[in-house]
Amino acid sequence: MKWSQLDFIGRLLALPKLAEPKPPEPEPAPSIPRRKTNDVALTRRGAELLKAVGCGELSPRLRVTWSARLRSTAGLAYPAKALIKLNPRLLEFGEAEVERTFLHELAHLVAQHRVGRRRIPPHGDEWRRACADLGLKDERRCHNLPLPRREIARPHRYRCPGCGHEVRRVRPFRRPSACLACCRKHSGGRYDERFRFIKYRSHI
Repeated sequence: MKWSQLDFIGRLLALPKLAEPKPPEPEPAPSIPRRKTNDVALTRRGAELLKAVGCGELSPRLRVTWSARLRSTAGLAYPAKALIKLNPRLLEFGEAEVERTFLHELAHLVAQHRVGRRRIPPHGDEWRRACADLGLKDERRCHNLPLPRREIARPHRYRCPGCGHEVRRVRPFRRPSACLACCRKHSGGRYDERFRFIKYRSHI
């Protein structure tokens, strides 16, 4: 082999290699709050919606939070506290699911605020009307999201002295509670001591 050929081959080897195209970077995963944190934007939006449906008195108290303690539950509403808790896992299913769950829980606050202290079923007619007023039509009582399910022991058992209906709870009642069906039937939905739940067995 002549020196000119060796020199040519050496030059080829010395040429810089073309950079290989980089694979596209994956889209960032949704930011999931790990602790209970306030959501200022949803709280502000909820306050505006409350005013729009005639519940403006409730809007200054409203608070929406993300709670990592929620597992199988998409969201919870606490009418007495004007509080909504959302499961951070909702963010994995997109903004539409966050919006739907938020309105679902907000409807609970609206329904209870409209009737005052009268007891109402969680997903009864009052709640359905509130859903419709908030733009959430044909809403389901429960979600069908693939959230983890777990069995929870409910050792505290109560029975209504009127109809015999049994209630099982994880924690005991903190205040006197009565059978909703009997109160609705005999007392127009108001609390009636005659149908106060009686604890009949508790084992840890």
